[in-house]
Amino acid sequence: MRKIILGTITVLFALSAQETQPSCNHCSGAYIAKSEIAAYLKRVPAGMGVSDQQVRAFDVGKTHVDIGVVYRGKLTGTPVVAEHDLVSEVYHIIDGSATLVTGSDITGLKRRPPDDRAVRLLNGPGGNGAAIRNGATFELKPGDVVVIPAGVGHLFTRIDNHIRYLMVRVDPDKVTPLKDEAASRADLRAGFDAGNRK
Repeated sequence: MRKIILGTITVLFALSAQETQPSCNHCSGAYIAKSEIAAYLKRVPAGMGVSDQQVRAFDVGKTHVDIGVVYRGKLTGTPVVAEHDLVSEVYHIIDGSATLVTGSDITGLKRRPPDDRAVRLLNGPGGNGAAIRNGATFELKPGDVVVIPAGVGHLFTRIDNHIRYLMVRVDPDKVTPLKDEAASRADLRAGFDAGNRK
């Protein structure tokens, strides 16, 4: 018994002594100035319905991490459920308020076509649905953070005036294109167009 215990301790010690390797070997950090984020938010026209703009997208080894900003105006009409198969999202609310419902039981889910702007540039394959059954409801306000895992539907059911949020997309399957600082500067110089609407 003593030999078994000593052998087990030796194996555990050997396993713990092994060095781990970084998942992003020789990568560098990235910085996005407040002024760059503000420039994206500023170029959204007054009265806009929805604007989802990718600021940057980074390869950090085993995943892509994308940073964007989203503006949503007053909610009118029938809201649509969004679902992304491979990309998780994190919202950090900048200003405004809204009611958001999340959940995996989506009714009427229909696949988005591969040439859809959101599929190609923002969050990869997924679909839109009519409603979420048995979802969780969140009352969003400035400073709040919401995490929406891949495969979870999300639906705004109330936006009284507007809501703006910083978007962090986690893309382990690397389905979104990379966007560096130079591409971001070029995008800002090009100005806002209908292609920035979600």
